[in-house]
This record gives sequence, C-alpha cells and structure tokens, in this order.
Amino acid sequence: MITVDLSSPTPPYEQIRSQIETMVVHGTLPPGERLPTVRQLAADLGIANGTVARAYRDLEARGIVVTEGRRGTVVAPAVPAAHAAARRTELAALATDFIRRATRLGASDAEVRAALQRAGFS
Repeated sequence: MITVDLSSPTPPYEQIRSQIETMVVHGTLPPGERLPTVRQLAADLGIANGTVARAYRDLEARGIVVTEGRRGTVVAPAVPAAHAAARRTELAALATDFIRRATRLGASDAEVRAALQRAGFS
C-alpha cells in the first residue's frame, strides 16, 4: 500500500516513487503488474494528479515501469541491473545486521546456522 506523509520534508512524488521502486525491487510488485491509474492513486492519496504523474515519469525514466497505452502503467518486464544490485546490497546489510545482533547475544556460528535452519533456511 502506498502512503504519503504530507508533513514529511520529502516531496510526495519522491515518496511515491521510492515506495513503488522498493516494492518492485523486493518483488512485492512483480513484472507486468499494473499500477493504479494516475487519477485513481491521486484520489486515494488525496493529492494532485500531477504529483502521481511525476512519480510515474521518474519510475519510467529509471526503467522500473513502462506505460503501455490503454493498459496503463505496469512494472517493467525485467528489473534493471542497478536495482538487482541494490537488492543484493540491502540483503547484505540485513545479513550483517543479523550477524551483529546474534554476536551481541553471544551466539556461536553453529547457533546462528541452527537458527537459520529452524527459520527454514539452509
């Protein structure tokens, strides 16, 4: 769900762009997924159509979405390599944070591996 904090110093169009980009990179919005129309999203968020249109234009310029005429704006068929790299970077940061926390708890390497296995990761 996309939200806009009108009290934030970040402009609304950047908030929209960032949230959609994050959802695409994380796979929440898969390739081919149709985005709400500019008019619909603007109405849902209580903002101007031009604000949403600007976010969509920025996303299209970055290769995140494509506009397909009557079909509207959809997630691009392939996530650009830069976004795949961003995803890997974020995953590495999450893994590093997990290891740091486990270390602070005094967990051994074996305990960390066991915890990951119990969580369904091998």
